Formats: sequence, C-alpha cells, structure tokens
Amino acid sequence: MKITCLVLLGFFALATARPSDIINFEVDTDNLEHEHEQEGVAGRAVEGEYSWTAPNGEEYVVKYIADHLGYRIVESNALPIAPEADLAQTRAVEFEAEEDEEDEVAQFRAAEEDEDEDEDEEDDE
Repeated sequence: MKITCLVLLGFFALATARPSDIINFEVDTDNLEHEHEQEGVAGRAVEGEYSWTAPNGEEYVVKYIADHLGYRIVESNALPIAPEADLAQTRAVEFEAEEDEEDEVAQFRAAEEDEDEDEDEEDDE
C-alpha cells in the first residue's frame, strides 16, 4: 500500500511539474528565421502558427490546432504537393489494362467452350 501511494505521489509530482506557460519566440540564427506564436490554455487547447525561412529562401508557414482531438495542421504551404498526373498517359495505361482483361476473358471462354464440346462428344458416344 505504501509503495502504491509513493508511486501515485510521484506521478502527481511529475504531472504538476510540467510548464503551463505558452511560449512565443523568434530566432534569427545564421539568416535562418524562425517564428512561433500560439494562444490558448496549455494542456487543453491551443491554436498557433510557426514559420521559418529555408536555406533556399522560401518561407514556410504552418497553422495548427492542438486540443483533445490531437495535433492538426489547418493550413500550410510546407506540405508536399503531388505532381499532376499526365492524363493521356493514365488513360493509355487504363486502356491497356482493359484490353489485357478482355483478352484473358476471351481465352477463358474459349477454353470453357472447348471443354463443353469435348464433354458433349463424350456423351454422344
């Protein structure tokens, strides 16, 4: 019982020791600019954004929400964007796949018809 109380007391001490202040900071180190702002109640729900300038000079911004549903990016230009697919190439690949499927079906049907004819000939004899 004493050990349980000590363990629970230890967890309580750890939980209350975490900082509850929301941090806002700006850093400029070697021409790399970083900025972070957020508002809300730490440990419950916060909204904020952070930004930085990449070595190539592009500025990236991430707006987020962190609450009981977890951390969610609301808006960002830092997320990768998939390249646009070449529509003609996509259609050509789909067309080839359809043709291959039609050929397989035709071969299967021909094989079934041959089997049926063989069975009919055996039944006639």
